[in-house]
Amino acid sequence: MKLNIQNTFTSELPADSNPNNFTRQVDNACYSLATPINTKAPKLLHANKEVAKQLGFEEKDLKTQEFLNLVTGNQIYPNTAPYAMCYGGHQFGNWAGQLGDGRAINLFQVQTDASYTLQLKGAGKTPYSRTADGLAVLRSSVREYLCAEAMHHLGVPTTRSLSLSLSGDQVLRDMLYNGNATYEPGAIVARVSESFIRFGSFQIFASRNDKATLGALMNYTIRHYFPHLTENDKDSYAQLFQEVVNATVKMIVHWQRVGFVHGVMNTDNMSILGQTIDYGPYGWLDNYDPDWTPNTTDSQNRRYRYGQQPNIGLWNLYQLANTFYTLTEDAKPLEEALASYKTQFETQNLEMMCAKIGIQHPNKQDAILIQSLETNLKRVETDMTLFFRLLATASQIEDCLEAFYIPEELKGETLTEWQVWFEQYQQRLIQENIPKEEIIEKMNAVNPKYVLRNYMSQLAIDAAEESDYSLIDELYTLLQNPYDEQPELQKWFAKRPDWAKNKVGCSMLSCSS
Repeated sequence: MKLNIQNTFTSELPADSNPNNFTRQVDNACYSLATPINTKAPKLLHANKEVAKQLGFEEKDLKTQEFLNLVTGNQIYPNTAPYAMCYGGHQFGNWAGQLGDGRAINLFQVQTDASYTLQLKGAGKTPYSRTADGLAVLRSSVREYLCAEAMHHLGVPTTRSLSLSLSGDQVLRDMLYNGNATYEPGAIVARVSESFIRFGSFQIFASRNDKATLGALMNYTIRHYFPHLTENDKDSYAQLFQEVVNATVKMIVHWQRVGFVHGVMNTDNMSILGQTIDYGPYGWLDNYDPDWTPNTTDSQNRRYRYGQQPNIGLWNLYQLANTFYTLTEDAKPLEEALASYKTQFETQNLEMMCAKIGIQHPNKQDAILIQSLETNLKRVETDMTLFFRLLATASQIEDCLEAFYIPEELKGETLTEWQVWFEQYQQRLIQENIPKEEIIEKMNAVNPKYVLRNYMSQLAIDAAEESDYSLIDELYTLLQNPYDEQPELQKWFAKRPDWAKNKVGCSMLSCSS
């Protein structure tokens, strides 16, 4: 097992001079050294061969004790120095000060076709763990491992998963924050990204007026991820912000397309590269409810609900703009970039929604058709994934409603309104002058047949806690081809079962690891 290690992050950015692994405030540094803990009885549950190959692992490596030790933190790769990153952030709209990698430890960077950082989540305490233990449990690790890969194969920008392992240790957690803490199986996810730099990575230094460290991070980001820009240049810093805006718009439009709700859109969970990062209490819409959030912590104010995600993306970018202003000292280009967010989102979102219903050449009137559609989708508990997938082949509106409407609901005014919309929609498709077969193909390419509904993850978690890991592998296989029919796995193309509506882990979740 030989990898091409390039530790540019630790070699080029200011480091915390204190090597001791205790929680503290860290000044004038982008990272602190942090050593993973040794686990009791590590066991590999699943490895992602695609990502492993991308990093330079051979398939035979994945079966070795050396690989297991690496992805559980029990062995440090030669000539590397694991570290945790320093960052701050706004959490639920409030500045939280220093946050940092509280349970994530970056092992090293691998250079292949690009540079990738390999990170362990749940491998032990870091200087940023505050009052936590830096560990993770099996249930949250299964969700993270599967979700990152589900998002990737859906075409959504995201971090990736390399492996899922048991630590062999028991971890104390209060899953619902109700005072009933219990011991759960400990687990570790090895995850991969070109970068784990977040909005909050810049915010922390601006909040402290630490222009030297902020400038070093800004230049590093340009050097490695935006090399067409110029270091130590205010205009390039402004252009960098514009590119972050562009990437964020693209990511959130993809979230809306597949019905994904992040659940914790704090600025410390926003990637500078526009990748989905940190899979905590996420979820996919079952019924089309723009006010739904998967996060129990957010259940009262619903700040991070599905329909609010575009606005929160902009709010977060405003906070990042304030940070960039510390160095650019010119508000105008930052304001222009922020103004472009709304324009970009409106254009891309309309194009996306039109693509979902088979319209390849949107016009201004299509916005009215889409608005009418969304009104109907909210009338009763319309399953978003099933509806759009079935719409492609529907000859009447009932063809894509009967899969989830109960008979008593599919009548009267509700049915009439749907029939009116469907007739308008059919007339609009005629104007496209595209063969029906081509429309179906294009719709099926943007409307997934399978998504990782929370009840599916919970079934895999329940089985895994009984030492049955077969469902993890089945869902992993399913989610690699979410747009394909996969008739042997047709059982997963179904609305959420009634038993799952109120079962813990099947709808809303807490931030508990």
